[in-house]
Amino acid sequence: MRTILSLVRVSLLWCITLLLPGCIDAYMPDVISATKHYLVVDGSINSQGVTTINLSRTYDISAKGLPPVEVAATVYIEEEGGARYPLPESTTKGTYTSASLTLSPTKNYRLHIRTTGGKEYASNYVTPRSAPPIDNVSWRTTDSGLTIYVNSHDETNATRYYRWAFEETWEIRPTLIASVEYVNRRVQELQPPYPPVCWATEKSSTIILGNTTSLAQDVVSDQLLRSLPTSTDRLFIKYSMLVKQYAQSREEYEYWSLLKKNTESIGSLFDPLPAQFTGNVRCLNDDTELALGYVGAGSVQEKRIFISRTQVPPAWRLSTGYESCFPPDTVELKNVPSTFANPVIVPVVPVFFKLGGPLRGYTIATIDCVDCRKRGSSVRPSFWQ
Repeated sequence: MRTILSLVRVSLLWCITLLLPGCIDAYMPDVISATKHYLVVDGSINSQGVTTINLSRTYDISAKGLPPVEVAATVYIEEEGGARYPLPESTTKGTYTSASLTLSPTKNYRLHIRTTGGKEYASNYVTPRSAPPIDNVSWRTTDSGLTIYVNSHDETNATRYYRWAFEETWEIRPTLIASVEYVNRRVQELQPPYPPVCWATEKSSTIILGNTTSLAQDVVSDQLLRSLPTSTDRLFIKYSMLVKQYAQSREEYEYWSLLKKNTESIGSLFDPLPAQFTGNVRCLNDDTELALGYVGAGSVQEKRIFISRTQVPPAWRLSTGYESCFPPDTVELKNVPSTFANPVIVPVVPVFFKLGGPLRGYTIATIDCVDCRKRGSSVRPSFWQ
């Protein structure tokens, strides 16, 4: 939930005259410049594994960059009338992670937070809900691209309200391989060489919900997760998706539905105005202090799929991700000193060989075109096949 921000609709003053076709003046209410930085709690209690909670703050709608994170807080899961389970801050600022836990499905739990500013927050006590297993994650190709679906069911008809999230990983291979670089007015051997392959990872940014309340059986059939166009670079070599399935209470589902509407369904003058909502997290020592977020509890079901380039239609013109790197620039040896500023690091590829003759020049590329670590990690994922 990167973006639970100040939900303020910008009013527009329309003026139309006989002489001018029209004009629009932006009106920025005073409240925007006085936004209070409320705590944002993102995550849920995993009753059968590791719980990860992200803490951040709301910020001005006109501000740039990522939301400010809440660091050095004391966070723990609290069993009603029982034990506490700490969530220390990880190496990622604002992210708090527990050990792997097994919580009782018959007891109630909540999240407790104490900030360095002395504010204490707690979510409502909730009973863990067990998500049913994912039946399968399927995908189909059409003329417009590839679509990925999830299927599930609960034989006890007890789930009814679902939420899904996913994590994508894809392989990256640069199309230019650098062998030397230009540093301090001289060309030198590239040591160590750039990695030949990397892996990029991205989490889902949309809210995916589903319910079976109108059905006689608790069956989810072909719930759409993701669509990829025929030109995507994610399928150029190999692609993987890890799907996570959550069971929700009706109250939690309604919260996420409202959040989805506020973050995805507004944008034009004719869309519904944003609704005011907070969630189930309260400040215990200051009634005037708001907190945003809904902390549920339950087990999470996961399933991973892989899709290789050979499995999609060969006629698709898949992107490499490096189209902007071609055609690369070239420079002859005699012009190298005057081409670059000093000092500069430019990966270069030797070119212009004559058969049996000397080197005549170089192909020049930016770091982004030859070092795939600018787009991902060179550490092979443990799950990669």
